Amino acid sequence: MEKSYCILIVDDDEDILTSARLLLKQHYSNVHTASDPREINSFLTKYQPDLILLDMNFQRGVNDGREGIYWLKHIKEVSPETQVILMTAYGEVEIAVQAIKSGAYDFVLKPWTNEKLLSTIGTALKFSRERKKVEQLEQTKTTLEDSIAIKNEDFITKSPAMQNLMRTLEKVAATDANILLLGENGTGKSVLALAAHRMSGRNKNSFITVDLGAISHSLFESELFGHKKGAFTDAKEDKAGRFETANEGTLFLDEIGNLDMALQSKLLTVLQNRKATRLGENREREIDVRLISATNMPIHQMVNDHQFRQDLLYRINTVEIQIPPLRERQEDIPILAVRFLEKFCRKYHKSNLRFSPASMDELYQYHWPGNIRELEHTVERSVILAEGPYIEQLGLHLNNNTDTQPNGLNLEEMEKHYVLKALDKNRGNISKAAKDLGLTRAALYRRMEKHGL
Repeated sequence: MEKSYCILIVDDDEDILTSARLLLKQHYSNVHTASDPREINSFLTKYQPDLILLDMNFQRGVNDGREGIYWLKHIKEVSPETQVILMTAYGEVEIAVQAIKSGAYDFVLKPWTNEKLLSTIGTALKFSRERKKVEQLEQTKTTLEDSIAIKNEDFITKSPAMQNLMRTLEKVAATDANILLLGENGTGKSVLALAAHRMSGRNKNSFITVDLGAISHSLFESELFGHKKGAFTDAKEDKAGRFETANEGTLFLDEIGNLDMALQSKLLTVLQNRKATRLGENREREIDVRLISATNMPIHQMVNDHQFRQDLLYRINTVEIQIPPLRERQEDIPILAVRFLEKFCRKYHKSNLRFSPASMDELYQYHWPGNIRELEHTVERSVILAEGPYIEQLGLHLNNNTDTQPNGLNLEEMEKHYVLKALDKNRGNISKAAKDLGLTRAALYRRMEKHGL
């Protein structure tokens, strides 16, 4: 018995409803009937049928098929993915053929043969399933192209702390438990999320990433839950949200600590009900995703300060993993540096470029407040500027004693000094450093970029 499909039969003849229901119940467990087409809306909302068997006439003595055409168009407008098979008498075949042009999948003649009816229904459902797969793949492709690039590489490490972390991640990845990744900016949370997806049973399906820090309040629901055409000014076509796109795969919510309380409530509701409703629709869609979240913010302190919902935290941190900063895993610095060197040599068409012993010493001595991301940017800049076979200087400021005051009263130097001091004091935590400096996170990022930090 096929349990995954929902079928609705609409006919004003109780004998037709009974015989069709008894037949289909032998093959499909979710079968509903309606004798009045005005009930279609409530069934669409409540059951979201995959297929509707629809009679073409509901008034005695009327056989022009206009009612069937009307309700067919209504169904396709409200629920385009629902397949419609028309039930018609022999003399109405020409009208039924016209109805197919209006969106019906096919028609069956009354009285039908059971084999013909079952065959037509089976073919329609298979067509619907395959079309949904194609639509999901197309939406996934678009989402991946538009989303922030995730490094498509294996996670490599020689650090004992990171090796223990990877063993834990491998155990958790084999389950569907929600994962919360904590760590400073640039420690590789997105790469670890992708690694968890690849080690999971969902690895043949989509891995969709959402940077919650980059989504405006007004677009939050549209991006995550989708929208119907016309739901708002720029909604020019139906769009599946990230939850739908990641169905049966993994959804990675980066920067989850940036969500305000109102958006946290909306996210929690979807996670609790495992259902999402597109903007402009009134029907719920079931979602089946493995959730991985990440933040560099002190999320437990935020709960204590009533800035993050405790019930949402419980939903997302079934397993919580703290990622150590790069300065605490120095064994990985040369491995990562060489990998980035190879990557950017290919990108900028420079061959046989190597680190000099002096430049490698710089890599080891530097504090790396920006972690792996800063290391990557440093290597890229060095490859671009390199003139010989060796990278001789990386341009890093190795004096990590941030209590030492800068010489003179140069404002640029003083600004850089205090940014470094705040980052060092807060062990690279951007949010805390920004708070100490009286800046927003975005303003601190701009100053870090300005000073090459």
